[in-house]
Amino acid sequence: MSGAAGSLRVAVVDYGAGNLVSIEQALTFVGAEVRVATGPGDLADAQAVVVPGVGAAAPAMRRLGRAGLVDPLLRWIALGKPYLGICLGLQLLFDGSDEDGAATFGVIPGRTALLEDAPTLPHIGWNQVERRHEHALFAGLADATDLYFVHSYAGRPEGPGADAITLAETEHGRRFVSAVDRGNVLGVQFHPERSGGAGVRLLGNFVRWATALAVGAGAERSPVGAGGTAGGD
Repeated sequence: MSGAAGSLRVAVVDYGAGNLVSIEQALTFVGAEVRVATGPGDLADAQAVVVPGVGAAAPAMRRLGRAGLVDPLLRWIALGKPYLGICLGLQLLFDGSDEDGAATFGVIPGRTALLEDAPTLPHIGWNQVERRHEHALFAGLADATDLYFVHSYAGRPEGPGADAITLAETEHGRRFVSAVDRGNVLGVQFHPERSGGAGVRLLGNFVRWATALAVGAGAERSPVGAGGTAGGD
């Protein structure tokens, strides 16, 4: 890793699902010490994990499996360590994807589904992110800030905890969940690294939030498994 001494050590997972240069540069700009993680050993001394990505869930899960990263990432989440999923990295948190039938991490009950009544697909460009709950991730950002999207599918939380997990929503046709909060796990459907100053601020907020969380992380949380569910929340 490279960066200033004492900065948050962030592993950005590379599983062949997108260009990582922009997210690396943005995280470095806000003070993180960034390593590209291509295997389990690259998570060893990290304090936070960012899983970006574009594309479909099934090939993403295959690539993560071949890299030996599925179980280490699930263990990371179960240990209460900071995780940020971006676009596909958010969708992988759900039980599965309707796009290709893939079973995914099963950390958040629900599935990834096609945007409903969308005027255009894919949904590309700037759109308002309207908060359902306050969170440090959005500190200093006005509600309904415009952020940049590129996707056709979005995760739909289900069950009694769905409202609590839903951090923000966006309208493109019907409203969809554009940010989630499950304790140590955050996910955003938009691309902060492509969202100008607002996105940079959001990533800086993530680094500050994760730095605080990493100090006390490590206690085992509820068990999780690919395609299963997480209990205890």
